[in-house]
Amino acid sequence: MAAELSGVDDVAGFYEGLGQVLNAAWGENLHYGYWEDDADDSTVEVATARLTDLLVTLLDPAPGTAVLDIGCGVGKPALQLVATRDVHVTGIAISDVEVDQAAKRAVEADRSHLTAFRNANVMALPFDDDSFDAAWAIESLLHVPDRGRALAETARVLRPGGRLVIADTVERPPMSPEGRKVLDEIRAAYHVSPYATAAEYSELLAANGFVDVDIRDISDNVVRTGTIMADAVEARRDELARIEGPEPVDQYIDLMRRAAARPDIGYLVIAATLGPVSGA
Repeated sequence: MAAELSGVDDVAGFYEGLGQVLNAAWGENLHYGYWEDDADDSTVEVATARLTDLLVTLLDPAPGTAVLDIGCGVGKPALQLVATRDVHVTGIAISDVEVDQAAKRAVEADRSHLTAFRNANVMALPFDDDSFDAAWAIESLLHVPDRGRALAETARVLRPGGRLVIADTVERPPMSPEGRKVLDEIRAAYHVSPYATAAEYSELLAANGFVDVDIRDISDNVVRTGTIMADAVEARRDELARIEGPEPVDQYIDLMRRAAARPDIGYLVIAATLGPVSGA
């Protein structure tokens, strides 16, 4: 547990440091964008909102239901969800800075009555069994040391029949030596756990009681994210370097460009339903 807590501190430090730099360069939706095809010239704001819309559609929460946002960041997807669906969202993050920013944005958007944000770890959720009707994890499980434990905790707090949606960067076997090198560098720099594959996610979800697992590879629709984000950071390099120093900014630009060029690094969106309790 001590090692896990240390890792949590490292991830929180990343989002309170370089993560704030990336929010400044990329925007409040600090996740990948979705472009329909090569001719789609949508802005980052539109493309990231479109990915959130896709996840909202897959989650499809009924009016009045309770949704858990695992790794809520500064709250942008949660606010987009409550703006389009009549639900209540509880967002968790391991950074007090992000939790405070999310709460502030909810007040500014007049959505504080539909949202709550708190510091919590998905591997030890501070909620009772059967507390939520649905949950999503948008690019957050890549930081979790034990995804199986995270999914077990998510299953515990979901009601039977509850919907789970995941968006995550993954390995696409077979991995090339260069692809492995890039992933290893990303893991070391940004406190990322070993990347999962589609098959591993399928096995973990089944092992934790999830059924009707729908795995979609949307790598081709999101691949330009790395290059555009690298361009956005590079365009403001000097300004952003004053926040965190030039080395992490330059490292980020380099890694994003190299990762975007790797076909063996992909992106999945996954939807699943929690099956009935055993024996029920």
